[in-house]
Amino acid sequence: MERTRPVKLGLGVWALIVALVALVVLTFLPTPYVIQRPGPVYDTLGTAAGADGEKVPLISIEGAETFDTGGTLDLTTVQVVGNRERTPSWFELALAWTDSSRAVVPLDSVFPEGVTTEQRDERNATLMVDSQHEATAAALGELGYDTGAEVVVVEAVEDSPAEGILEPDDVITAIDGDPVVSAKQLRSRIQDIGGAEIDLTVLRDGEEQDVTITPQEYTEGDTTTWLIGITLRTDYDFPIDVTIQLDNVGGPSAGMMFALGIIDQLTPGELNGGENVAGTGTIEADGTVGPIGGIRQKLYGARDAGAEFFLAPASNCDEVVGHVPDGLQVVRTATLEESLDALEVIADGGDVSALPACTAS
Repeated sequence: MERTRPVKLGLGVWALIVALVALVVLTFLPTPYVIQRPGPVYDTLGTAAGADGEKVPLISIEGAETFDTGGTLDLTTVQVVGNRERTPSWFELALAWTDSSRAVVPLDSVFPEGVTTEQRDERNATLMVDSQHEATAAALGELGYDTGAEVVVVEAVEDSPAEGILEPDDVITAIDGDPVVSAKQLRSRIQDIGGAEIDLTVLRDGEEQDVTITPQEYTEGDTTTWLIGITLRTDYDFPIDVTIQLDNVGGPSAGMMFALGIIDQLTPGELNGGENVAGTGTIEADGTVGPIGGIRQKLYGARDAGAEFFLAPASNCDEVVGHVPDGLQVVRTATLEESLDALEVIADGGDVSALPACTAS
C-alpha cells in the first residue's frame, strides 16, 4: 500500500507534463484557419479619421444643396485574425469556436495560395474605390441625376476572342446596335446571345469603330459562361462632387450604406427618422444590392454599436437565419429602392414588424 502513492504521484506528474507539452504545441503549431470577428463600425453620416489622423466627414458633397441628418447609417466591417505569415493558435481557435460572434474559416478562403497579404490589401483597396463610385452612381441615379456612365475596356486577355480586336481604353457604346449602359448589362447580353457573333461599337481615340467577336464557352462545374475575354471598368461623369474618405477599410461591402448616406445628405429630413440603422451589401449603379462575407460578425458589430435595425442583402439570408443577436431587427433587401422603402417605414414610425425579414430557403 505504501508503494502505490509514489507510483500514482509519478503518473500524475507525467500526465501534467504531457498536458503542458501538448498545450505548448497547440499554442505554437501553425493552423490552416483564420478567425473572423466583428470589426469597427462607421457612421456614413458622421466622421472618420483621415490620413493625418484628423476627423473628416466620411461623405462630403459639393455642387448641390445638402441637408442636416440624424441618427446613424452605419456600415459594418469584419476583422480577420491571422494571415499566412502568422495563423491563430489552436487555443485561439478553440475560444473562437465557442463565441457566436466569431467564425473560424479556412485560411485559403481568405488568403489564397500564392497571394501575399500586401496583394490582398491592394485588391481590397481597389474594390473599395470601385464600390464608392458605384454607390455614388446608384445614389445620384436614384435621385434623377445623369451620371454619364461609360463602359471602358481595361485589357483584353491573352489568347481570348477579344485579343487583337479590343484595346485598353476602348469605350464600348453598343452591342448589336443597342446602347451599352453598364458593364453588367453588357455581360448579361453576351450570355443571352450565347456563342453567336456579336457586333460591338467602340470609341477608340475619339473615333467610332465597329468590331465583330465570337464569344468563347467556359465551363466550371455545372455552370457554362460565354466570355469574350476582357476586363472592364465603368467611368462616370458625375454632375456633383461626392468625396468618400475612409482609410484602412477595404472591399466592396460598404456600397449600399454609402449610397444611403449620400441620398440622406441630398434630401430634406432624416432618412432613418433619427434611428440607429446599420447594414451591409455591395451596390451596383442600377441599385442592385449584392452579397458580402462575414454577415454574422457584422450583425454582432452593429448590435454592439447600438443599431436597432440592420439592412441585410437578400442573398445572405441563409447565413442570417438563426444568428441574429438579441435587440437587432434584420430587414431583407435586394435593391437600393427596397432599402429606401424600409427606411421610410422606420422613419414614419410604421409597422416595422411587417418589414421583409430573412427566412431560410
